[in-house]
Amino acid sequence: MSASFEPHGTHLLVDFHGVPQALLCDGESLSTLMRDAALAAGATVLGTHFHAFGLRAGITGVVLLAESHMSVHTWPESGYAAFDIFMCGPLKPRKALALLARAMGASRHDVREIQRG
Repeated sequence: MSASFEPHGTHLLVDFHGVPQALLCDGESLSTLMRDAALAAGATVLGTHFHAFGLRAGITGVVLLAESHMSVHTWPESGYAAFDIFMCGPLKPRKALALLARAMGASRHDVREIQRG
């Protein structure tokens, strides 16, 4: 990386462990939560798509942003959720993360941050 490196975006990879099973099966709640998190970061939401894999099964979902995307995959049987928060420009993806962390009720979460571009 050169001294003049200016990233195009920040990509947060977030693992939540010990999440209540009911939340990990509720696509509507996850969609609302992720939209709210995106708006808290200053993003422009273009659309969403969430898919439930059946009763008490996981969810996969994406929030399409003008500035990139957020996605989630859940494993209710393990109390686990994997989120990607990728935002370009001057947005604040850590604000989205803070909102998600409060709402998920996880016993712990791990974050990896990657500067993209």
